[in-house]
Amino acid sequence: MLRPGNLTGANKPQPAVVVDLDGTVYRGDRLVPGADVAIERLRCASHPVIFVTNAIESRAEHAEKLSRLNVPAEPEDVVNATWALIEYLKAEMPGATVFALSDPPLLDALAAEFRLSEDPAQIDVVAASCDRSFDYRKLNIAFQALRRGAHFVATNTDAYAPVDGGLLPDAGAIIGALEGCTSRNLDCVVGKPSSLMAGLVLDQLGRPASECLIVGDNLESDILMGRRVGMRTALVLSGVSDRADIVRAAVKPDHVLESIAELPELLGCD
Repeated sequence: MLRPGNLTGANKPQPAVVVDLDGTVYRGDRLVPGADVAIERLRCASHPVIFVTNAIESRAEHAEKLSRLNVPAEPEDVVNATWALIEYLKAEMPGATVFALSDPPLLDALAAEFRLSEDPAQIDVVAASCDRSFDYRKLNIAFQALRRGAHFVATNTDAYAPVDGGLLPDAGAIIGALEGCTSRNLDCVVGKPSSLMAGLVLDQLGRPASECLIVGDNLESDILMGRRVGMRTALVLSGVSDRADIVRAAVKPDHVLESIAELPELLGCD
């Protein structure tokens, strides 16, 4: 494990820091204590900072929330699963007709770029995400479309997401229902830990993975994505994964922090 302050060699730029949001910077609408000060210290020490999340609210909404919680941010500072899904569909299935099992932010973003339909005979893509209005009617539409051969994609596979006061079911619950009734596996996952999401992050930073440190609370998304592409990794214990999970995990983080508040010390920030 690298020692604090030694994450970069002489004459090399300060490493970029890729920061997860839910469970790392905040839980629900409550800031993780010290997160705002930590990010300010990183920026003052010339560490480029970008935020990455599987949450589907728009990049502008994420930036607004961060700014409201005393972490100033612009939309271009955020890479999220909605943006990743739209970029994927534009590249791989332009002009596709989509049925999305999702909360409104993703539906609105997809509707601005693609035709949406609930007719299984017209659906080219079934997109699964967090959907708090999921019901049997939606399940049946997706079931019929997938049986007809529709492409099956998801924003992420997280089983649950951290919120203030606990955890809530996430996209993994929707995916499980569809896989259970169709015997179909996902064709693509666009959010963390996918290489597509990692590529968007690196393109936005203009840095190679070797010059980046990813910080997040989830071993199976944040840490796995970082390890897959060659980033250094730091797990924070303020969200999903705990020390017992680390012992069982096949993929281990390079560093373990109680919270993001400890990150400036790890990076040797003054």
